[in-house]
Amino acid sequence: MDILVAYDIADTDGPGARRLRQVADVCEKYGERVQFSVFECRVSPEGLGRLVGELQDAINPQDDSVVIYRFSGQIQTARTTLGRRRPHELGEPWIL
Repeated sequence: MDILVAYDIADTDGPGARRLRQVADVCEKYGERVQFSVFECRVSPEGLGRLVGELQDAINPQDDSVVIYRFSGQIQTARTTLGRRRPHELGEPWIL
């Protein structure tokens, strides 16, 4: 399944900087960065469960936010890009 992950880490200094790096590292394992805090991913249902668990472990739920959008089709057909485009292909689901 194709998903879009967007996150907002409340503080980018001190502990917030560590959480920001952790969230980015988790997302990079599952997909491709399309904006500073936005990733397109292709995952299996099991992979989605692992991704959610890893993100829950990385954030401070009182201050930080992660939003995951699921797409019924391929994410490329739902995307319109304006300006500089980052080339990438999602390919098949990655099983980690």
